[in-house]
Amino acid sequence: MKVAQSERKHIVFTGRRNAGKSSLVNRITGQELSIVSDTPGTTTDPVKKAMELLPFGPVVIIDTAGIDDEGELGAKRITKTDKAIAEADFVVLTVDATSLLDPHDEKIIEKCNRFEIPFIVVINKEDLGINYALLEQLDKLSARHFAVSSLTGSGIHELKEKMAKLIPDEEERPLIGDLVKQHDVVVLVVPIDLGAPKGRLIMPQVQTIRESLDVDTIVMVTKDKELRAALSKLAVPPRLVITDSQAVMKVNADVPDDIPMTTFSVLMARYKGDLPEYVRGLRRVEELKNGDNVLIAEACSHHAQEDDIGKVKIPRWLRLHTKKDLKIDIKNGHDFPSNLGDYKLIVHCGGCMLTRKAMQVRIKEAKFAGVPIVNYGVLISYMHGAVPRALEPFEEAIAMWEGVKTDLNFVL
Repeated sequence: MKVAQSERKHIVFTGRRNAGKSSLVNRITGQELSIVSDTPGTTTDPVKKAMELLPFGPVVIIDTAGIDDEGELGAKRITKTDKAIAEADFVVLTVDATSLLDPHDEKIIEKCNRFEIPFIVVINKEDLGINYALLEQLDKLSARHFAVSSLTGSGIHELKEKMAKLIPDEEERPLIGDLVKQHDVVVLVVPIDLGAPKGRLIMPQVQTIRESLDVDTIVMVTKDKELRAALSKLAVPPRLVITDSQAVMKVNADVPDDIPMTTFSVLMARYKGDLPEYVRGLRRVEELKNGDNVLIAEACSHHAQEDDIGKVKIPRWLRLHTKKDLKIDIKNGHDFPSNLGDYKLIVHCGGCMLTRKAMQVRIKEAKFAGVPIVNYGVLISYMHGAVPRALEPFEEAIAMWEGVKTDLNFVL
């Protein structure tokens, strides 16, 4: 089965121009993935390749532009490289065996340490001899390092084995598997509107169905308009109802109070993000003032529909709820701004197209900037009166909500 890129570990190869980074990538992948040249700056935009790194498993190898690139275009390439590094699960910093670390290399090491990104420094071109002072620098920084030659292939196999051991193999996180058990009935509410992709379901819906089947539950899928009819045909109440956030108000009204209910986006908040942190962000919603800047961040770059959730609905609902004249910026894809401190609140999508690591880094960046963050599902449920109900299946979220609710009594 093909593994989605968002579910693979992302390994970013970085380094100064002509450190042999692209040659190393080609050796690792066994393909001429990246163009190799003696001319500095040959690699421009990040180049990606999905592969199996045995014995670890499915990964994405990413070759990036040199971190010492120059000029106006070079600065843009470096920005893309920085973003790739920040969202990496593992970083390979390539240095020339005959050189010394410079501030560009040290900045990468500092960034990896700050964001807790595992990394290794690969000393390339060992066939030319290794500068002893370089080894002293790396030891002083406590940077794990390994020597290879992309030219001769020396050390490449051993490097791949070492990488496979160093890449964090986190315990698999459940999307729904810990909420249901064998023979439970789960009802999924999937509205078919302008935003629904023709002929298919969106990734969180597919993932929820698959994981439900993996734990032997009985899955019923229905549209919001048919939900009441669907529930009436069940001999026993469902263990859980999961809805698209946009239909949460209707589903909240149609589902009896004794049946647990949540949304796909809230599930994704726990699966890839930080659900309690998002709940904490609800306090800021009530503190917004006229003229405050709000960032709406979407991880994918889809074609906006007439009533797009991120570009149209959430801004409209947020202004109606707060009764404030808000300035709202919308960023798509990997364009996560560096000026987060300019915003009072960040509203992020479920992150289904991002790796968990990438989503965690975005949350950390928001914390570093001192800006509360909330995701689509939590915010929409709150603005439509479905909080705390949509959070009830998650003890950690309810515990946070109790504290936020107390704060809101003082704010409102």
